[in-house]
Amino acid sequence: MVFDVNRDSSGQADAPKPMNGMHGRSPLALDADGEAWVATTRDAMSIADQVSQLFVFACEGEHDDTVDAITALRPGGIHRFPTGPIDGVWRAARRMLESADVPLVMSGDIEGGTISYPFATAVPNQMGLAACDDLDLSERIARIVARESRALGYDWSFTPVVDVNAEFRSAIVGTRSYGSDRETVLAQARTYVRALQAEGVAACAKHWPGDGFDSRDQHLVTSVNPLHMDAWRALFGKIYGTLIGDGVMTIMSAHIALPAYIRERDSLAGRDAFMPATISRLLNEDLLRGELGFQGLIVSDATGMGGLTSWMEREAAVPAVIENGCDMFLFSRNPARDIDLMMRGLRAGRLSEERLHAAVTRILSFKAALGLHRKSVEERVRPLDAMTTILRTPESQATAREAIGRGVTLTKDIDGLFPIGPAVHRRVVVIAEEGWSFFVGALERSFEPFLAELRTRGFEVRMYDPGKHPTPEDTDLVLYLVGQEATPAAYHIYLDLPKLHGGHRKGMTQYWREIPTVLISFGQPYYLFDAPTARAAINAYNALEHAQVEVVRRMVGDAPFTGVSPVDPFCGQEQARW
Repeated sequence: MVFDVNRDSSGQADAPKPMNGMHGRSPLALDADGEAWVATTRDAMSIADQVSQLFVFACEGEHDDTVDAITALRPGGIHRFPTGPIDGVWRAARRMLESADVPLVMSGDIEGGTISYPFATAVPNQMGLAACDDLDLSERIARIVARESRALGYDWSFTPVVDVNAEFRSAIVGTRSYGSDRETVLAQARTYVRALQAEGVAACAKHWPGDGFDSRDQHLVTSVNPLHMDAWRALFGKIYGTLIGDGVMTIMSAHIALPAYIRERDSLAGRDAFMPATISRLLNEDLLRGELGFQGLIVSDATGMGGLTSWMEREAAVPAVIENGCDMFLFSRNPARDIDLMMRGLRAGRLSEERLHAAVTRILSFKAALGLHRKSVEERVRPLDAMTTILRTPESQATAREAIGRGVTLTKDIDGLFPIGPAVHRRVVVIAEEGWSFFVGALERSFEPFLAELRTRGFEVRMYDPGKHPTPEDTDLVLYLVGQEATPAAYHIYLDLPKLHGGHRKGMTQYWREIPTVLISFGQPYYLFDAPTARAAINAYNALEHAQVEVVRRMVGDAPFTGVSPVDPFCGQEQARW
């Protein structure tokens, strides 16, 4: 896929501009009372308590023993992966907050799509939202996310993703991004940050210094942003610089290298040119804080990821994350051990007292900027009956369904197949792909809503039988239901025809020319690369129940296809257009 980072959406040349001049009011600026609380709280802490403040630990589940094991470590924050019913989620949130002497900040991966909670309004993922091409609708969705997140006790959302879809084989960017156009990414991200923070939830732009040009995944390997610095400043420099100017409160530093900047500062840099940003003082302090002027909080990406663990041993990595510019340390497979490693690093001089002091000051300022020092537990997590009145309201669900439907994109219809109907396409064979999610607590995927909607409308639906190929004599329509949303820890996401057809030899059989066939993706938008001769294709971007129903409504002509693809669904391949 060709991606011209030096041109804006109008096609005009966009010369790189100096990034200085973006220094302004800190997003963590406080009044005198807030500053006094930060200083008093920090100075009353022991060194051990200050070190504990650096950590955001994950909590998977709501059992008392699980919650107590995490809160006993007195971390600065807890990242929640709720898995149980709403009453358990409510009780666990209250238990967490009541346990803390210094207010906890509670964070979540609230990205939409299948990364949604069953008791909250399911909204489109970022690409599905961008396909609506309506910033007013994007703002309404962001406000739903923020209000429901606050009701659940969240203070901090690790969103928006501001990575760019340049390398279509990237399994980790894809539907988590707003697309491949800088102006679209920036407009959507600005809208999201503004709405989220207006509702009292901190936003977090990620993944610094920018992902999407490497098909590899930082969860598995230190990935690389390969742009030269003029191109980087025109693309990611513009995106991050603008969000910083808008007041984004936090930025996530990732296990992604930016060798061009390191070599701009040190032309002889060898291996260190590929150091992940998480532990790069040059990328965090010089580029992000110095050149771009960011004065908010920097949080590391998850520190158990291969992009960091493959770079250096844990004993060195733990203090290096904070010493080299991150203020908070995200996740741990062994929390108590990592706290001990941080303390050892402090004693050995691998973490300076100056950096510890600065990080803790910023963490407390972040909490005070969110007003956590003034809020009671009851204010942060309302009574259960009050909480449930905010979640999944009819208005929120109607807005979410509107967005899900409007994002459905018809990318190809060579033969004018649509609309379909049982009078012509009654006998339908469905070839379906199993889906999965890396994220704890994510919604399970089933295609039953899609199949039920077809049957309700009079279609006779049967699932594909690997022992009996469909033929024009017994089948009027073949539907491929595929689509994995972007996810960590998958090297590639692609159309696996041998697996779908039940064997490598069977995978060689194609139906596009013999029987009307539609390729429907409920995830990544790039499957035409693997099926360039498909005659009809639809991208829905997620497999939420409403997405499946809305796809059928558009296939039968009850609603128009209105989605605007945020990426090139043909992957730069002219062949796929025919």
